[in-house]
Amino acid sequence: MNSINDTIGKSSQAFASHPGYRRMFAPNELTLGIFLPLRFYDGDMGVLVGQADVVRDIDRHGFAAVWVRDVPLFDPAFGDAGQVFDPFTYLAFLAAQTKAIALATGSAIFSLRHPIDLAKASATIDQLSGGRLVLGIASGDRPVEFPAYGLEHAERGERFAQAVAYFRQLISSKTPIIDSPLGRIAGAEFLPKPVSGAIPLMVTGSSRQSLAWIGEQADGWLTFPEATHTREGPQRLAEKIRAWRKLIPDGGFRPHMTNEWIDLVEDPNHPRTPLRGGYVLRTGRKGLIDLLGEWRNADVNHAALGIQFSLRPAGEVVQELAEEVLPHFPSHQGHSDFKVPW
Repeated sequence: MNSINDTIGKSSQAFASHPGYRRMFAPNELTLGIFLPLRFYDGDMGVLVGQADVVRDIDRHGFAAVWVRDVPLFDPAFGDAGQVFDPFTYLAFLAAQTKAIALATGSAIFSLRHPIDLAKASATIDQLSGGRLVLGIASGDRPVEFPAYGLEHAERGERFAQAVAYFRQLISSKTPIIDSPLGRIAGAEFLPKPVSGAIPLMVTGSSRQSLAWIGEQADGWLTFPEATHTREGPQRLAEKIRAWRKLIPDGGFRPHMTNEWIDLVEDPNHPRTPLRGGYVLRTGRKGLIDLLGEWRNADVNHAALGIQFSLRPAGEVVQELAEEVLPHFPSHQGHSDFKVPW
């Protein structure tokens, strides 16, 4: 049986040729992504009409990534339906609509689904997209979903760690031998394999794990940004990132990601102003550029921006971000020699 550490070592080397990873991440640099949906579901699927057209523009403009959320059930008490479409089905659709942009989950709930199903969907999208899938993963934050799956919410942390181990062994071995509380495999092969041999797993928050576990096991770390309207927030974020990176066993590069919901106003000089208790940032583009620069100085490598709360049309916001903000934080070369034959 492959050890988890052996699998991690092999995966880290494989990311040097992983198109999605390469497009998003490089040491001491920050790139930009866009979170979907572009407008929150409010009881009418019409808010999603035309979203794929904007995603094609996002790809054409040269953003690093487009992100989709994973929310199996809408809990009205939670107040946010999140990503209405199944994330894997939707990413497969977007893979056919785009050419270069990384396709990221923020975040796939590893505690709810079986790792075979997660691996099958992930490796399929990775192949269909030419190696552009980057998996943000999490243990889940909506308690109503767990009894619906027949699972205990209190056990989500343990199940998350088990699913990560199972997933990695499954996709990395030709004929894996797996003996896990989540299932046993011997004498069977998993297909398809990822394009570059591995799929990066970016742990979200703590996912009910220790910081030491995240330092050892995660291929990257996605966290909330702290306050975004003052310099103190990025400074606190920098401290958190430094503490995590000290726990990476080989001291090698592993990327950090963060995100913010923004209301980008037309006035470029509008100050960074927190809304909804700090959940949303209203700002002009100059304030946003300053924030992104502070994040880059804090050693953040990718920023995913959600524009669901913007009062302006989504296409207009994307256009301004592309013309005025993206040139300061360009994407990296993420193409590979892999040609998509499908």
